[in-house]
Amino acid sequence: MPRGDLFPDIGPFETGYLPLSEGHVMYWEQVGNPAGKPVLFLHGGPGAGAGVVHRRFFDPAIWRVIIFDQRGAGRSRPLGGLDNNNTPQLIADIETLRQFLNVERMLLFGGSWGSTLALAYAQAHPERVTGTVLRGIFLGRPAEVDWFLYGLQRVFPDAHAAFAGFLPPEERHDLLTHYFKRLTDADPQTQFAAARAWSVYEGSCSTLLPSFEAVSAFAQDRTAIGLAKIEAHYFRHGLFLPEGGLLAHMDRLKGIPAEIVQGRYDMICPAQSAFELAAAWPGARLTLVPDAGHSALEPGVRAALLAALERSRVLS
Repeated sequence: MPRGDLFPDIGPFETGYLPLSEGHVMYWEQVGNPAGKPVLFLHGGPGAGAGVVHRRFFDPAIWRVIIFDQRGAGRSRPLGGLDNNNTPQLIADIETLRQFLNVERMLLFGGSWGSTLALAYAQAHPERVTGTVLRGIFLGRPAEVDWFLYGLQRVFPDAHAAFAGFLPPEERHDLLTHYFKRLTDADPQTQFAAARAWSVYEGSCSTLLPSFEAVSAFAQDRTAIGLAKIEAHYFRHGLFLPEGGLLAHMDRLKGIPAEIVQGRYDMICPAQSAFELAAAWPGARLTLVPDAGHSALEPGVRAALLAALERSRVLS
């Protein structure tokens, strides 16, 4: 039966660090049933990293959960590393991890940027994907990036004023360029100050109702520096997505089932993208949560994701 709350805390049964190309090292862990159905957790951002709470979405008796921190994020090294950090390399990293762990096919579970990366990986390697559970759809289009940088002020004028106000008035016409300049400054304190301002802005807009816990989590130095630096880097390069964007290549996902969970009042990734993705994907089931924003931990989104995973147990 579908649950209304997360599963109890659980530790990993295996962890490790996997050398990647160009000096990057990936942190990875496995949780749950070593003989269970493989599911790959893809965290958001890009650059946010995975947390302990993410293990708790999965029934440990059913799933073999593979969690990793993407290049430059979380416990992977170097933290905030931008060199040789792009979407094709993240896709290659997933293949490296999949082969290392001897996984033939797997369910993809990701929200926000995690949904973007799941789609990009599935389009590159559809034969390795049993299905997807996606939340808070982000397709990485210029209009979506512009909404994050400027459009959010229509709904969160106070949070946006603090975000833009971190910069002097003469630089606020181009937030991305001038934030990135500070996020890559030689002075670590300049980097951290800009990263906290960027990350707190995102955390402040991520829930339907104000959440001190969400903002506090986003403000932590490790989360903030990975999220802000890598997110700005990816934004500046169109998320390193293929020509035409993700929707132009949906034919590659024919026959792959999809669960899409979307908060009606998601302001980070507005619902339009979820509707457009579902319309382009005949195998998709869209669940619109009427009383939720962006966060996976909001009650309605959490319950819908757990129900989606329950339905996905039959995939193989």
